Amino acid sequence: MARVKIFSTATCPFCDKAKQLLKKWNISYEEAMIDTDSAARREFSVATNGARTVPQIIIDDVCIGGFTELTEMHMDDKLDHLIEQ
Repeated sequence: MARVKIFSTATCPFCDKAKQLLKKWNISYEEAMIDTDSAARREFSVATNGARTVPQIIIDDVCIGGFTELTEMHMDDKLDHLIEQ
């Protein structure tokens, strides 16, 4: 199973929605809170190539984007394939 990581903040409603969807789809994930953890903030910058918005979702070291991209991948049946690899 793929390793999934979500970079988020405590006050981001789209982060909450992305996490809810991952839970609904039974996709386990690791969360890194960039608003309270400076090491996570540095990792976020590197892993996302300098992204400035959250959430940012990483699957097996590939940044797929945020909430919108996650839902689009699911609707296009591309998420299951990526997670199962």
